[in-house]
Amino acid sequence: MADNQNILQYESKIWATADLLRGCGIKESEWPSFMMPFFALVMIESRLIRMLDDMKAEYGEDTLAEMDQDDFIGMIRDKGQGYNVYIFERHKTLKDICANDKSFDIDFDAYLHGFDGETKDLLGVDASEGEKFLDIKGVISKLKAKKTVLFGYTKEWSEIDLKPFNNSEITTLEEHIKRKWADISAETAGEQYTPDDVIALIAEIIASKIQPSEKLLKLYDCSCGGGNMLFGVEDRISEKVQRLTQTFGQDWNDALYALAKIESRFRIDSKIEHGNTLTDDKFYNEEFDVVVANPPYGVSWKGYQKDILNDKTGRFKFIPSISDGQLLFMQHLIAKLDATGMGVVVHNGSTLFSGDAGSAESNIRKWMLDTDVVEAIIQLPTDEFFNTGIYTYLWVLNKNKDAARKDKVMLINASEKFKPLKKSKGSKRKEVDEQSRLEIVETLATFVDNDYARVFEKEYFYFNKQAILLTNIDSNGRSFEAQLADGKKSLKLKPIKLDNGERSITDFDITTFDAGQFISLADYFENDIKPFIAGLDYKEQPVVITTAKAQYRFDNDKETLLKTENGQTEELGCGKIVVKASLKNASRSQSERIEITVELTPDTQKDYEIIPFHKHEVDNQQAIAAFMAKYISKPFEYLENVVGVEINFNKVFYQPEKLRPVGDILADIAKLDEQIKALEEGLVL
Repeated sequence: MADNQNILQYESKIWATADLLRGCGIKESEWPSFMMPFFALVMIESRLIRMLDDMKAEYGEDTLAEMDQDDFIGMIRDKGQGYNVYIFERHKTLKDICANDKSFDIDFDAYLHGFDGETKDLLGVDASEGEKFLDIKGVISKLKAKKTVLFGYTKEWSEIDLKPFNNSEITTLEEHIKRKWADISAETAGEQYTPDDVIALIAEIIASKIQPSEKLLKLYDCSCGGGNMLFGVEDRISEKVQRLTQTFGQDWNDALYALAKIESRFRIDSKIEHGNTLTDDKFYNEEFDVVVANPPYGVSWKGYQKDILNDKTGRFKFIPSISDGQLLFMQHLIAKLDATGMGVVVHNGSTLFSGDAGSAESNIRKWMLDTDVVEAIIQLPTDEFFNTGIYTYLWVLNKNKDAARKDKVMLINASEKFKPLKKSKGSKRKEVDEQSRLEIVETLATFVDNDYARVFEKEYFYFNKQAILLTNIDSNGRSFEAQLADGKKSLKLKPIKLDNGERSITDFDITTFDAGQFISLADYFENDIKPFIAGLDYKEQPVVITTAKAQYRFDNDKETLLKTENGQTEELGCGKIVVKASLKNASRSQSERIEITVELTPDTQKDYEIIPFHKHEVDNQQAIAAFMAKYISKPFEYLENVVGVEINFNKVFYQPEKLRPVGDILADIAKLDEQIKALEEGLVL
């Protein structure tokens, strides 16, 4: 087996092929689309030649040489890893073709068409409009337009020899190359390439929970991209646990799917499908032992909203905001776990706290905790991913918790578990080094509190959002509600005048209008009466309602309604003056008219209180009542209580800033004073 460090020497050589692209005016953002098909080409060739070398070692060169040609070809095709006429029948490679620039165009075309049908489809050798996958045909066409660039570019790639390296090592190289592609393209918001160290941590977590067994381990990634995480985790698990694995992946990006599909054919048992997992699950009848994923962050699913809303699979218990599909992927992955399955899913922080109590996001979190599928959440360092500096989180899912972990969740604050990179890679300035990974895995394994981890009963993250209807009271503690007869909600007045200090109204059943200013009664209503009534504010304006017997107004100082009758003023308690205007259509008995009504009502308002949750219903109700008695002094009625779920790392791991001693601060001030005096003296001189 070759050394991984050796294969990484090819990273700079592969990236150097872009110099030719730069030289012929191809934009940097387009480089990945030109490099991907050629990387796939040399990767496929190296795998096929390695397969041939393995067959020679297994059967002996003499035996293969004596074998009937049809039998030999059949043996290769039966492996299902691809075929190429030039390699297996003409014994020529891409490097051989590039040795002769005179016949290159003809030979290269024949070489590409010498592949088996599936490989040609994935490379896009005969691609037309529609699904192009790697679209090598389109790339070649563009490079041919640049005169001799195609030959030189292909020759550069032909000199990259990956034959000495095994699947795992080539996957490692892929991870590094694809990371750079992700840095410069980043066409889709929220798509975060998963770095090696995070993949290694995920694999360590999974491996720590898997026992050696002869049972096949089914591993699934619903947004597998080019397969880096899926195959990286597979390789590490196989090495650590000695389990045979079967990998399943799906992605809807043409080029990345093609790369993953090509890679899958050189693995013992791997199935990669193309399509949108959320609307067309290619493994709808499968369940898995392990799921991993790094789905897109903050990406809208509006384009396929109808399909999600009409989904019949039962995967989606709640439908989150259309602006972010992360929790759709999370629900899908949980649905794909078998009865004892586990998984690790990468998300940004929004899945921890977005959405209020009763929202789909909160309800999804509650459903996940109610079903006890969440074992831990790990906060990773900032500046860990290549094109974002935000905090990211690993959700550790487990349907097979041991008894000590039932109904509990561990939070691990690994934000300081990293080693700074000597050289930044895009936004990535840190990596979770091996020692930190082992510490995190050990912390999860022991499942006890330490300096950076806490274990909680799941209900710790629940809260009551108790809605109430408050009745406001005046300075004497009275509400207008006490003035109303039993069963009445308001006191309707029969006004003869309404005055707000700027304008008076004496007509409350209006049928006429100024024809010189308005074209109709409806126009008068929309452009005069309605705006005036809507702008009335009895607390900000001196609004006075006059009836045949009394006047009514609101006293801001005492926060009470006042009634003045026969020279006597009476306080009615805190209430509202409600003035409404409506346009009534003509009827048989009445003409079209504007009706203005006034009534006095209790001053109530809906509010809510956030109250800690208790898992036993009686205790929870008592806690709510105790909270209300302590903090709510106004009369109120209970409305709906909604239980929400939010996971707040800042609250759990908050570290207050240490205050400096006063003496140190005074000493610094004294030094500054001396410096200022010295500067002043310098100015005088």
